[in-house]
Amino acid sequence: MESQHTEWKLSWRDEYLKWICGFANAEGGVLVVGRDDRGRVAGLDDARRLLEELPNKVRDALGILVAVNLRTEQGKDYLEIHVDEHPNPISYKGVYYLRSGSTNQVLTGAALDRFIMRRYGRTWDSVPVPHVSVADLDPTAMARFRQRALESGRLDADALAEDDQGLLEKLRLTEGHYLKRSAVLLFHPDPERFVTGAAIKIGYFASETDLRYQDEVGADVFSQPAKAHELILTKYLRAGISYEGIRRIERFPMPPGALREVLLNAVIHRDYATPAPIQIRVYPDRLRVWNPGQLPEGWTMEKLLGAHSSEPHNPELAQVFFRAGEIEAWGRGIQRVFEACREAGTPEPRIEFDGRDVWVEFPFSDAYLQSVGSAQAGDQFQQTTQEAAEEQIWLDRLGKKLGERLGETECRVLLLIRANSRISTRTLAEKIGVSTTAMDKTLAKLKNRGILRRVGPARGGRWEILEDSND
Repeated sequence: MESQHTEWKLSWRDEYLKWICGFANAEGGVLVVGRDDRGRVAGLDDARRLLEELPNKVRDALGILVAVNLRTEQGKDYLEIHVDEHPNPISYKGVYYLRSGSTNQVLTGAALDRFIMRRYGRTWDSVPVPHVSVADLDPTAMARFRQRALESGRLDADALAEDDQGLLEKLRLTEGHYLKRSAVLLFHPDPERFVTGAAIKIGYFASETDLRYQDEVGADVFSQPAKAHELILTKYLRAGISYEGIRRIERFPMPPGALREVLLNAVIHRDYATPAPIQIRVYPDRLRVWNPGQLPEGWTMEKLLGAHSSEPHNPELAQVFFRAGEIEAWGRGIQRVFEACREAGTPEPRIEFDGRDVWVEFPFSDAYLQSVGSAQAGDQFQQTTQEAAEEQIWLDRLGKKLGERLGETECRVLLLIRANSRISTRTLAEKIGVSTTAMDKTLAKLKNRGILRRVGPARGGRWEILEDSND
């Protein structure tokens, strides 16, 4: 049957030079002329003439040599045209074809660029960029890399002692007098001037079509994963809250380290020839990271999720992140994400690959959604890390002043009253998830202990907390 390396044609037509071109650009193959689409020999009346003509026709049209062999089966002649894989790109009338499976594909745009660069032993990020100098790069980004590389111990002291030009040369981010794309992406303050879409977009969606707010993380690519990570944790995700005495415990819906690893992978492995930014969509019940990219040639999803070697799409970007201690170089990034989720007791991520789209989705557990309120997650009740820290300091100070421990419910009641001194008993009960009777008992307990008092009438009055009234 027809396959990656075999194609059957009933008779010869010059347009079949496209198939020979496709074989030459892939792994080679055999074009059989004189068999029908079921592989049965039909025979060729002009087989001997074609035996002489086809080698010259292929040479003149494609610039390559092929072996044309005459075969006979059941008294019928047919031809086998054996095509070798060629190290250089081959075109037919200026068009590049590539055998993929049992089809012949036309290479255009970014796919053609990648194919040609691969044939010449280059990667997208290794191409030099004219009209950009070291003086155009962000010295803060360079200094940040130096510090991280020093801490990681993965770059020798001599390299770190060089000036910026010398350091870039040591990192092999230059070619002659030119900076490479990798250097411009990593350290230029505005890489989108040179590479459209070299940014990260983050949005909060109440539904697939209801975008509530969004941010874009630009600047140098070396800083983008850390900036996006911080923004997601402080603005887009609400930590599930629990208490041990007055100690506030925060847990995010996925381990922050796992999210960080996914962001680094997206930046390092994305296809920058596709002019679209990395997209991070946060929903009430999940977080999805999308980047334009593709698996290495011949890889399956099973191989990606199992043990594998490291084959970054942008190897020069990857080696800089490695020197800075941001990633490992053993192909264990995906495994580490899954391990972190299992250890934290959060759902494992889902990975989808569809052509040129790679999605990683972190579903939120039911326990997390209950702790934050699924309808509230990421919306007006979101809390920043700074606010959480301020609340904890306030609770610690209040506990020290009282000289006693506060229970979890009491802490939550006091935080809600601190945020809104006119909050009603019913609203307090709804937010904490208890009955109004239970809430009345908690409030009475706080009043009896002198921690809380009511000022004004039952309706229209306000609450006062010990610290606010006595300090």
